[in-house]
Amino acid sequence: MGLPYGLILGLFLGLAPTVASADSCDDLTRQIAAAIGGKVGRRSGPSIDIRLAGPIKFDVTCRAEPIVQATSSEPTPSAAFFRDLSAASELVVGESASSVEPIIANAYRTALSERRKSFIQQNGWSASCYTDPASSTMRTLCSVGRIPPG
Repeated sequence: MGLPYGLILGLFLGLAPTVASADSCDDLTRQIAAAIGGKVGRRSGPSIDIRLAGPIKFDVTCRAEPIVQATSSEPTPSAAFFRDLSAASELVVGESASSVEPIIANAYRTALSERRKSFIQQNGWSASCYTDPASSTMRTLCSVGRIPPG
C-alpha cells in the first residue's frame, strides 16, 4: 500500500522552497559564471563552484542570502581578482561593480595591514577579506553578500 496522497503532497510542498532556492542559486551562479568568463562547476551542499583558468577560484553559497566568494593563491591578488569579484558582487547585492570594487579593495588592504579578517558593512550588504601570506594555496579570500534580514 502506498503513502496517502495528502502525505505525498505535503512532502512535495515541504521540499518546494528548497528546490526553488536551488534553482535560483543555480541561475545566479550561471549568471555570475557568464559575467566573469567562468564555467559552473560542481555543487556541494549550498555551494556551487565556478571554474576559471588561473589562480583564482570562485564559489556561490546560497543560504538565507547568496554570498559570492573568491580565493586567490597569488602573493598579491591581481586586478582581475577584484574586477571579477566586483562583477559577481553586482549580481549578488545589486550595487554597481564600480561601487563595490573600492570597498572590496579596502577590506583587502585592511586585512593585510591588520593581519586579521576585515569586515565592511555597506547599505544592507557586506564585504569581507582574509589574507594568509604564509599559505601556498590560499593567500587571499574575499566574499560579498547581502546581510540577512533579522
